Parts: sequence; C-alpha cells; structure tokens
Amino acid sequence: MTTSTPTDAVRTAADRLLDAARSGTPCDPVRALLPDTTVATGYAVQSVLTAAHLEAGRTVAGRKIGLTSPAVQAQLGVDQPDFGVLYADMACTQDVPIDIGRLLQPRIEAEIAFVLGADLDHDDIDTATARAAVAQVVPALEIVDSRVAGWDITIVDTVADNASSGLYVLGDDRHELGDRDLREVRMTLTGTDGEMLSSGTGAACLGDPVAALVWLARVSREYGSPLRAGEVVLSGALGPMTPVAPGSSFTATLSGLGEVRASFAGGAS
Repeated sequence: MTTSTPTDAVRTAADRLLDAARSGTPCDPVRALLPDTTVATGYAVQSVLTAAHLEAGRTVAGRKIGLTSPAVQAQLGVDQPDFGVLYADMACTQDVPIDIGRLLQPRIEAEIAFVLGADLDHDDIDTATARAAVAQVVPALEIVDSRVAGWDITIVDTVADNASSGLYVLGDDRHELGDRDLREVRMTLTGTDGEMLSSGTGAACLGDPVAALVWLARVSREYGSPLRAGEVVLSGALGPMTPVAPGSSFTATLSGLGEVRASFAGGAS
C-alpha cells in the first residue's frame, strides 16, 4: 500500500487550482488536501504553480501584496500580509474592456503600484533603501480573483492560489516617489453611474504602502526570489474591494497621483 507524502499533497493541491483556472470552474478549497494549514505550506503550493506557469511560457512582471488590512488579517487568523506573482499577461490596458470570461469570481480594489528602478536584494532593506529603489508610483486597480468556489478561503488557500491574483491595470499618471507621504493619499473608487463604491487612504495599507514594499522585499529575498528592477509591485488595497459584473466600469482617484480606469465586457449581463 502506498501513502501520500507532503510533496504529493502539495502537487495535488496545485493541480486542483490549475484545473479550476483552465476549466473556468471554481474548485473546492485546497486546505483539506494539505498536511497542515501553515503559510509555508501555502507558498509551497504557490511555488509549484509558479513553476508550471513559467514552463507554460508566462513571464514574471512583478508581485502583489495582499492581506494588508488588519481587519482581513483578523478574519483569516494571521498577523502578516501575503504575496503573489504578477505575470505579464495579467496587465490590462486602460479603456480597453476586459473580457470577464478570463476571470472566475472577480472583485476589484484600488492600490498604489511601485515600478522599481533598482533591485531590492540586500540583507539590510529598510524604508530608505526601498524608497530609493522606486522609479515611479502609479495609481492601480487590482482585479482579485479566487479559483476557490465562493471565496471559501483560509490563509493557506489564498496563499496557495497565488494570493488570489487575477489581473491588474496601471494608470497613465506616473510620478517619482521623492518625499511623498503615501499614508496621506486619499482614494475613492466609483462605479458605472458614478456611485461611490469604496474609499480609503494609504494608511489603510499596512499603515504605509512603503512599509508593505519593505515587507515584500524582505520576504521575497528570504524565499530566494528578490525584487528586481523593472518589476511592478502592487501595494495592497487602500479600501474595501467590490464585486465585478459584466458591463461594469470603475474609476479610482488617488489624491496627488491621478486616476485609473477599468471596464468589463462579456458574460451574461
């Protein structure tokens, strides 16, 4: 009689998530397949997924930070953010409707994107070194998605599922970081009819979006995949996320940084 090993379980979980993405049908949570529900096990699954995507020809464009809200951390029983990989084919262009068929259960949130101008691969990364590595700050929308049916996720499910990544849109406004205090950025997200859907500030993102970047830089280095020049980093949400439906459109305005738009086509309205 054969018995499964932790490695077998990790691969089985990764296959479940890959099948859900390929079929467009959300799957059961992966936590029941795994030997434990630690963050490390979630990243082990995510690593298998990343290898599969790279083998299939996708290229890495950057990273995203998730779970930057204390309320969401409390909901999932954790005290730290998480991260996922951004692939080049996840980037969407403003004013070109996004085919909602690319997504399973999309939600949208406004963020700040950092475009790196230098590697962050030192062993002494702090606020000053992180700020110095930023070439541009850009208003961004992240379309988060879950391969897990009904968003029935714990921390290990979302980490395994590439931090519930979907797609993202960068605005046209690009700025130097300089001495900007991103904690003071005010965000409003409006919908198709101009109704307010979400609001918040930079301080909602781990106290300071730059603090989120420092966290990611340190953890990425620890996992052996440091942040590199040219990569895009999504900071984490500045306010609550909102569901996405076919035909919907969104505009996020970030004070001092500009705006970013996204619209969605396809599916049954």
